Amino acid sequence: MTELVDIPSPGWPLMFGTEGQPAVVLVHDDYGRLPYLEAYATALSKQGFFVVVPDLFNGVAAVDPDGVALLRSRLDEGFAIATLADAIALGRSSGAARVGIIGMGVGGWLALRSAQEGAVDAVVAYYAGLAESEGGIVPCPVALHFSEYDDWGSGLAADLFVSRLKEVGTPVTRHNYIGTSTYFANATISAGLDKNAAALAFARSTYFMQGQLLD
Repeated sequence: MTELVDIPSPGWPLMFGTEGQPAVVLVHDDYGRLPYLEAYATALSKQGFFVVVPDLFNGVAAVDPDGVALLRSRLDEGFAIATLADAIALGRSSGAARVGIIGMGVGGWLALRSAQEGAVDAVVAYYAGLAESEGGIVPCPVALHFSEYDDWGSGLAADLFVSRLKEVGTPVTRHNYIGTSTYFANATISAGLDKNAAALAFARSTYFMQGQLLD
């Protein structure tokens, strides 16, 4: 039976760190805004960032694959993009001169879509990319974390996406995590978690954002 769970502060962004610092919008994966993101955001804020964590699923999250499928079927792309735009605007209104975005899974895809619009100064996407039909230029530096056993892994789709970025001059950094599957960084869902890969991806994401957003 599909099970969804309620989350705190439904529909409202969570905020971590000190306003006025460079901002990072942290976007949840297909499971929704689960508790591990608070630890991720807290750790990121301690590295000099003001972190905004929006909710794209209107107050609920999944705990199993059936729940993921249900939430994905309910996703309103227009609403999600608008929610990210609001989160980015919140980061800028806090006094941040620069704003980056980190997204995972569906959040990574939406983060890249937002970056296409020139809304952010840097983007990190976990196990996500843009299909050829979604085209367009990403006019800011991009860092990609790809799992091995995933549609956005080491296969052709990932290679073509990276090639398209390079062809238009987008600075892109690609990391592949051997032996991992989708959601390897989701510490709340232990079945797919790879602690070593998750820690390395966090460190790389932090270093990347520091290089792009901090003076």
